[in-house]
Amino acid sequence: MSKDKPKHSLTDKRYVIPFILITSLFFLWGFARAILDVLNKHFQNALDISITQSSLIQVTTYLGYFIMAIPAGWFINRQGYRRGVVFGLMLFAIGAFLFIPGAEAGTFYAYLGALFIIGCGLVFLETAANPYVTELGDESTGTARLNFSQSFNGLGSLFATFTIGQFFFSGSAEGGDVVIPYTILGVLVLLIAIVFSRVHLPEIKHEETEEDRSSGTRIRKLFVHHPMFVFGLFSLLAYEIAEISINSYFINFVTGKGWMSDNTASVVLTVALAFFMVGRFIGSWVMRRVPAEYTLLVCAIGSVSCMGVVLLDLGRLSMVAVICNYLFEAIMFPTIFSLSLSGLGNLTKSASSLLMMTPIGGCGFLLMGIIADNTNLTLPFVIPFLGYFVVLLFASELTRKRE
Repeated sequence: MSKDKPKHSLTDKRYVIPFILITSLFFLWGFARAILDVLNKHFQNALDISITQSSLIQVTTYLGYFIMAIPAGWFINRQGYRRGVVFGLMLFAIGAFLFIPGAEAGTFYAYLGALFIIGCGLVFLETAANPYVTELGDESTGTARLNFSQSFNGLGSLFATFTIGQFFFSGSAEGGDVVIPYTILGVLVLLIAIVFSRVHLPEIKHEETEEDRSSGTRIRKLFVHHPMFVFGLFSLLAYEIAEISINSYFINFVTGKGWMSDNTASVVLTVALAFFMVGRFIGSWVMRRVPAEYTLLVCAIGSVSCMGVVLLDLGRLSMVAVICNYLFEAIMFPTIFSLSLSGLGNLTKSASSLLMMTPIGGCGFLLMGIIADNTNLTLPFVIPFLGYFVVLLFASELTRKRE
């Protein structure tokens, strides 16, 4: 087998248990992030706020990512992956339990404070888990391995939108009932933190290189000596702006067009996220046989085309295009993430912390909300169109370099 052809085995036998444990975390944060897309519309209904105001849910949560990403990388560099995971789970649980006093306070801003703490916890989990998965096996299957783990992120998202959507939009939930799912989530996360505090996760060591011995901070070395990492960083930010904005706007879009009710829209969003999950499983299988760069290029072309159809405002065909986009975008985050970390060695943890600042792109939904409130429901899709176009440029450059 030539070195250009990836091995078909996802991970080595010695890493099977750590791989399974870490992959379980992907389901957890997929669930936590997808709740926001349902919570957004729920608060609009329960608290009588606009799309722009409710977008603060995403802004606040992903601000936690932005502020804590570099501290998370610093902590994981010194304390290791396992302690980074445990600390992130503890912050996550605290944020979830803060929904209880938040409901007593009865203000939108109390909930935002709790969501900020959850965002801080999630960035520790993702900063640790994403690069760790890429290292649990042969380098050639790192991207496929991360896509496989990220598939469970999609499963968590699907489960969240369906169960929480049915809970909120069944007609029986009150504004304060938001406490129930978050309290259950807090207990579950606390139990998982206890499990991780007692298991052994092997640390992956890299040989020291000439770059490691040179002067300068890790972040400076990344920006000065690794231009494709920098391109990947901005591409991942562009993707996050596109993906999170669409998820958050989806229910507003299809209900605003008069195509369905809130409850039906949450079910349709669940179907779209099922496409997303399936796309990651397929992508993981494909990338064990086809170079990741080519797979990313094809998917980027697909997403740009879907957003173009939406902007043409072709009625229900636009909704179909949005749903199809979930299949194309599915492999983008793990693929861009893995390819951006390729060959970074001892700079991997620091690079991961910078990449995990990119969910601040979720604030792009604020811009979509402003455009929607002041123009029409279709024009906001120009934001994800531009985001996917940046990903297309990144994929094109990677394939050019490979050839």
